[in-house]
Amino acid sequence: MTELRRDPAAILEELRALRDADAPTHGGHILSYVYDSGVAELDALAADAARLVQPVNGLDPTTFTSVAALESAVVGFARDAFNGDDEVVGSVTSGGTESCLLAVKSARDAWRAARAGTPRTPRLVAPVTVHAAFQKAAAYFGLALDLVPVDPATGSAPVAAIEERLGDDVALVVVSAPSYPFATMDPVADVAAVTFPRGIWLHVDACIGGFALAFGPEHPGAAPWDFRVPGVTTLSADLHKYGYAPKGVSVLLTRGRDRQRRQYFATTRWPGYPVVNPTMTGSKPAGPLAAAWAIIQALGADGFAELAARAALAADALRETVEGIEGLRVVGEPAGPLLAVATDETLAPDRRVDPHHWADAARALGWHLQLQPGLTQDGADPLPRTTHLTITPVTADVLGELRPALRAAADEVRGVPAADGRMLLAELAGGPEGAAALATSASGLDSDGAALLLASFGLLGGASALPDRMAPVLALVEALPPELSERLLVELLARVVEPPARGGSR
Repeated sequence: MTELRRDPAAILEELRALRDADAPTHGGHILSYVYDSGVAELDALAADAARLVQPVNGLDPTTFTSVAALESAVVGFARDAFNGDDEVVGSVTSGGTESCLLAVKSARDAWRAARAGTPRTPRLVAPVTVHAAFQKAAAYFGLALDLVPVDPATGSAPVAAIEERLGDDVALVVVSAPSYPFATMDPVADVAAVTFPRGIWLHVDACIGGFALAFGPEHPGAAPWDFRVPGVTTLSADLHKYGYAPKGVSVLLTRGRDRQRRQYFATTRWPGYPVVNPTMTGSKPAGPLAAAWAIIQALGADGFAELAARAALAADALRETVEGIEGLRVVGEPAGPLLAVATDETLAPDRRVDPHHWADAARALGWHLQLQPGLTQDGADPLPRTTHLTITPVTADVLGELRPALRAAADEVRGVPAADGRMLLAELAGGPEGAAALATSASGLDSDGAALLLASFGLLGGASALPDRMAPVLALVEALPPELSERLLVELLARVVEPPARGGSR
């Protein structure tokens, strides 16, 4: 009999110590990444459900028939939520990124099949605010990414600007419901009106807000955005967001079986078992699926509506709070329980609040907001730097603490000039000439060179990988060419998870 090398209690105690260093996942103090229902019983139920299927391999639902039953129920719930008829079918995936990748792959394959022998590269058209998963999909699957600028004040792209980019080489148009960066609802029905007659697939990315919108309070005059719109071909929505399931479980819904079958991979051309995969993974855990199923059974549509109402109430309260803070503004008209906050540039500089300094000040008070860099758009006005807030039902329970903290954080940094990335770059590089050379150094930069550069920025080699204040880091991201900032961020994340060198520290 195999004996354990360590006491299980000691192992779990070590894990608890590691978790203690994480940002808090419950209690409403982190307003990104996690989606806390505030219902402890749901967390316990999800854990128990995942435990029951822990040994199950979701690879083969003919062997593990529970997987087929669970997936059918979850997809059926999502189809009802997004007003699909019997023609709408779907799959459960590992998360929003996989759902988006599969939607792009299917559209690309359909485009290729209709144009056999063409040497052209298919295009993917979307507003610049579309989730980065679609940039990944275009890179993985060989599509040209055609990003349409948006209005900096509203975060929305004009339908006419999307329409003028349509052509026979467009395999897919993507719109968001809502977008992650600015919480803006793209005009789904209006875009469908120009894609549908041309036979162009239209994907609605509802990964972050789909379930909150589907069960949330009705807004008078709100346009349809789901399968009520005839031209919508695919739709993605994450159950590990406003479905309150543990990471990672999402759904990809497709109008039409023949369309949906294009996401599959199948082969019998090897001496092993026949491989038939509806998603990008082969072997996969059933735990997140079972947890999502259990939560759906426990809440039902009425329970989801109650939680969505709580999140909407908290979002309205926080929007009112931000709009009442001198120096800040809410970007556009947020849809769902999300907010993007920017500087109110109509005020004199000494009355403005930089959203990144604000987020850093809030973090020092115990509240984690998400900093987003500004972006230069091709041929259009730049997008402002913002701070993103994801609001969940539990946020309603902490409004009494959060609202004064946000006001106090703004008071602390009002009038403090925004971090200037170009100035920081010049200081770190020893002057303008060094900064210019540094800005063009992405080509050929190896891992050691990237690590040295990160260390010179104070981002590697210390007790912590990241500094206490993130505003200067985001300012550098804005100032550096994307190729260099992306290379450095890759190196940073890769170094963080490298094991220590043998016989010494990292």
